[in-house]
This record gives sequence, structure tokens and C-alpha cells, in this order.
Amino acid sequence: MFLRLLLLICELFLIVSPSRPIEGNTMTLTCKTQPPPQKLDAKLQFLFYKDGRALGPALDSLPEFRIPVVRKEDSGSYWCQAKITSIKAKLSRRVQIEVHRVPIGNVSLEIQPPGGHLIEGEKLVLVCLVTEGTGDITFFWFRGARGLSLKMKTQHSLMATFEIPAVRESDSDQYYCAADNGYGPSFSELVSITVRIPVSRPVLTLRAPAAQLVVGHIVELHCEAQRGSPPILYQFYHEDGALGNSSAPFGGGVSFNLSLTAEDSGNYYCEANNGQVAQRSEVVPLNITVPMEDRNEVLTSGVIELVLGILAPTTLALLFCCWLKRKIGRRPAKDAVRSIPSPVPQESTYFNSQAPEQLHFDYENVNIVSGDEVYSLVYCVQQEQPSAAEEPLGTHPGDKDSSAIYSRLKKADLTDMDYDDVM
Repeated sequence: MFLRLLLLICELFLIVSPSRPIEGNTMTLTCKTQPPPQKLDAKLQFLFYKDGRALGPALDSLPEFRIPVVRKEDSGSYWCQAKITSIKAKLSRRVQIEVHRVPIGNVSLEIQPPGGHLIEGEKLVLVCLVTEGTGDITFFWFRGARGLSLKMKTQHSLMATFEIPAVRESDSDQYYCAADNGYGPSFSELVSITVRIPVSRPVLTLRAPAAQLVVGHIVELHCEAQRGSPPILYQFYHEDGALGNSSAPFGGGVSFNLSLTAEDSGNYYCEANNGQVAQRSEVVPLNITVPMEDRNEVLTSGVIELVLGILAPTTLALLFCCWLKRKIGRRPAKDAVRSIPSPVPQESTYFNSQAPEQLHFDYENVNIVSGDEVYSLVYCVQQEQPSAAEEPLGTHPGDKDSSAIYSRLKKADLTDMDYDDVM
């Protein structure tokens, strides 16, 4: 019975799908009988082989065997077997299967952090990427134009990384990578990496011609940072005021010459900056000996400035007050206050008197001084009665002995007086 069924299976075929399998895709093997199993009055069992090795653990009623992701290593000689009993079986013809690999394409190198500018001590990650390619890919990393090999790594992936945990300034260079899956390496473009060293704290040195500095000496201020990638920009300061700056394109320090004046005493410092972090030096004091005459000049000028600063506003205020007072006290010409004319002194009328002495009073009004007061000046003259022979007529009695008495009177309402009549 079983022998008759086996004879009924005229032919057994192994069919591969797709006929040209690509690495990374799915490949299906089908064991096909002629005539088909449904026309046979028996249940068949199938088993698949590759290079003499069974692909499955045991017989299966399904006439198919599927490889989800076929690899280059899956290439080889395949056939299948159909069984009705454990003793009798029929084999298909052998089929040679070649799994085709996709060549590498579009290799690129990316860096982290992006931009290619790093500070010494940071971690650098070089990422090699491919967009096409199947199978195990071997990645290579190179440095410089000569292609110094840094690392090689093989993995079943389209991406691989290479890390430098802490970069140094000497790591600044051009880098590239390559990938190969059996068809030859494909290379990425060059990527530049720049590693910079932040400047260290600079040191400010004062180079003087003598231990005791005086006005007119030339002092050299030298600022230098021991470490730091060039170019380095140096800035000099006196107290908090900037004196000037200078650049060191190839590293090292710079100098700034200062011609000393009396005002240059104080604290000095400098600052270094190469685009990373600015660093400031310690403060260095500078003391200048000023000669006594220069001190006096400085003191005198300072006192003059102080006096002028105080008196100028005061003088302006006084001038303004005088101007305002004159403007308020100004009257029309016809009402202008005139000084009361002094009366002509009168001669004494006691020449023929028998009294030994006579008093003679002369009055004279003094101009208005201030406020509402008027001063009256009174001359008191003591006279002896001269004889006609001793003293000629016409002599002023005040020539003998006189005294002046001032009397303060309440000012009259000058506006009610007509001084034109008095004059």
C-alpha cells in the first residue's frame, strides 16, 4: 500500500522564493509534489536540508520552511524530503541557493557634541553611519590625511560608534570612517575636530627701572597665562578703568608700557581671554613717590578747585540777589530818591558876645543807608570869642575844635517830598 503511494509521487521539487534572495529579507523553501498531496490518499511528512544538515527538528506536515532574515551565510545546497512512513521517503533534487548582499552606500561620520569645537577634557564620540548595506558590516575610524587607523569594529548594524573619553589639544585633527560588508570599503567625508584649552589664571608682573617709583618713570606691565590655546586677548586695568589691550596670536604674554604720573598710584590687574572663559589676575599695588613741590601743586590745585566749587555758586547767588533787589527798588526817574543836600555851614553869630566860649552846631543829613532809617550828622564846635584883631573875619569856626554827632532818625516818606524844591 505505502509502496504504491510512493510510486504515485512521480516527482518532488524544491522551490525557492524569491529566486534571488537578498540578504536581510525573508526566504521561503517549498517542497512540492507531483501530483499534489491532496490527490493522494495519504498524509505526507516533510523535512528540509542544507548541506546535509536538517533545518528543522523533526518531520512536519507543512511543505514549507521559512527563514525570516536570510544572511549571506545562508547560501548553500538545499533539498527536501517527503515521507509516508518512517522507512520509505522520496528526496527532491538539490538546489544551489546564493544569498545576495547589498553593498555599502552613503557612509557618513557624525560627531558629538556637534560643531567640532571641544574643550580639553570633554568626551568626543565619532558615529559612523551607512544608509545601505546588509550583513555584518566592519567599521573603521581614521585620523589625519595619512589615515592613521584608530579603531575597527564589526557588527550587524548600520551604525557604530568610537569614543575618546577625554580629548586633549593634540587630538585636534581631521577624522573620517569607512564601512565594508564584503564588497570593499566605502569612506566618509573628512570632519575637522578642534580642541581648545581654556586660559589659566594670568600673572601680572610690574617691571620698574627702580625700587622707588617717581613721576616720569616708565613701568612695564607684563601679563601672561601659562596655559591656553592661542590667540589670547589680554586687557590691562587700573582700579576698574581699562588701560588698553593686546593680543598674543601664538600664545605667551604681552606687555603694556605706562609713563607714571601722580594719579597712577593704585591697584592694577589684567585679564586673559581666548574665547572660552576669561580669567583675571591677582591685584598688584603700585605706589608712586611724589616730590614735595608736586604735592604742594596738587594740594594747591585741589584747594583752588574746592574753593571755586564752593564760592562760584555762592557768588552767583549773591549777584542774583543784588540784581533782584535793584530791580525791585528801581523807581521812575521823577520819583528817584535823591540825597538830601547838605546845608551850608553857618558862621557863628556870637563874635561880639562877652561869654568866654560859645557852642556852634552844624547839621548835615547823610544819605539813606538801609531800611527805613536816615542818619543826621551834627557838628558841635566850641569857640572862644576872638577879638577883631586876633582873628580875621571869614574864618570857619570849625577850624578850632569840633566833634561830630550822628543821630538816627526815622526815614520820612520820601515819595511825599519834592527834592527839586530843596535843591
